[in-house]
This record gives sequence, C-alpha cells and structure tokens, in this order.
Amino acid sequence: MTDAVDPVDVAIGTRIRSRREELRITQAQLAAGAGVTFQQIQKYERGVNRVSAARLLQIAAVLKTTGAALLGELDGEHGDELALAAPGVSELLSAFRAIDDADKRDALLLVARGLRN
Repeated sequence: MTDAVDPVDVAIGTRIRSRREELRITQAQLAAGAGVTFQQIQKYERGVNRVSAARLLQIAAVLKTTGAALLGELDGEHGDELALAAPGVSELLSAFRAIDDADKRDALLLVARGLRN
C-alpha cells in the first residue's frame, strides 16, 4: 500500500476547509457536529484521510451545503478539476470573498486574467 495522498481527497478536503472558513466554524465545531475529533477534520482537510460518503454528508449538513458541492466537479473542461488543491488557492479564494467592494473584486479579476496570459 502506498502512502501517497490522493489528489481527489486533497481537493475534497480543500473544499471542506474553504466552506468551514467561509462560515467561520472552527475545526472543533465541525468535528462535534460531524461526530469525529478535530484531529480527524484536520486529516480530512489535508486529504490525508479519505472521507466516507456517510461522513461527507454529515460534514455537508454541518456546513450547510451538499455532499455534491464538497465533491466538486470531477469532469473539468480543461482537466483542472483539482485546482482547489493547488498551493495558495484556498487563501486566494478566502481573500477574494472578503472583498466587499464589487469594483475591487472586478479589478482583481482583471489583474488575474492579465497574469494568466
């Protein structure tokens, strides 16, 4: 058996963490609601441990979302279905969500689009 972390598990964990942070729920609060320890939530969020379907639905309920939303789309148009697992993406998304001014969000998108070319 390999010790390699599966990128799909990392992507799911990243979505869990992102939603948890968006709702400003601690790992301990999520763990209590899902019936696991906060250490287990840490492992799920890092993709070290695979989340069972039943547990994913429990976590989704606590996070006021769906299991499908946490699973994400695995058939991305350009093969970038694991983009949330890339370093810095979660922090960038959190920072973007924290920008209240629509003009500033639009400006940031313009800069990002310019940098990708």
